[in-house]
Amino acid sequence: MAEQDRPQIYLITPPAFDPEPFGDRLAAVLDAVPVACLRLALASRDEAELGRAADELREIAHSRDIPLVVEAHIGLAERHGLDGVHLTDAARSVRAARKALGTEAIIGAYCGASRHDGLNAGEAGADYVSFGPVGASALGRGEQAEAELFAWWSEMIEVPVVAEGALSRELVEALAGATDFFAVGEEIWGAEDAVVALRALLAPIL
Repeated sequence: MAEQDRPQIYLITPPAFDPEPFGDRLAAVLDAVPVACLRLALASRDEAELGRAADELREIAHSRDIPLVVEAHIGLAERHGLDGVHLTDAARSVRAARKALGTEAIIGAYCGASRHDGLNAGEAGADYVSFGPVGASALGRGEQAEAELFAWWSEMIEVPVVAEGALSRELVEALAGATDFFAVGEEIWGAEDAVVALRALLAPIL
C-alpha cells in the first residue's frame, strides 16, 4: 500500500481516566506511533472534570503538533482552546458547531452505519464522517458499519471517512483500502501496554 493511501491513526481516550497518570500513558503512545488526531471522549458530565482533562491533554497533544477534539461539547472546545469537536448526533449540530467554532475548527460527525446521515453531515460542512461500530458490538442499536459502506464512500465521496468501534486486526486489514482513518480507543487502553496493543491491532498499516 502506497504511503499516501495508508490510513492514519485517530486516537480516542477512554471514557473515564485520571488525567495525570493517563497523560503519561498517552504520551508514550503518541511518541511511539504517528497519530493524526486525538479525541477527548470522557463520559463525565462534570464540567470541571472535563475542563481539567482538556487542559492536560491539550498540552500533551499540542506539544507534538497533534490536534485535540472533544466529543460533543462545543462550548468546552471553545473555552479550552481545543481544535474542534466530534459530534455524536450525525448532521444535526454540524452547522451550529461551525458557527460557534469558526472555519478553522475540525468538526467531525459520527453517523453510525447510515449512508444518509453521512451524506447530510458532509453537505452540512463536516470535515470528516465517522462510521461504526465496524465490529460486532452489543452497544448502541446493534447496527454494524459494513465494509461495503466504506468502499462506496471512499469511491464516491471526497469527505474523509473514519472507521471506529470494535476494531480487530482482521477488520483493519479488510478496511485499510477504503478508509482514511482508524479510530482506536478502548481496543488498547485495557491492555497492560497500550503501545504494544496498538501496534498489534494496526500491524497491517504500520
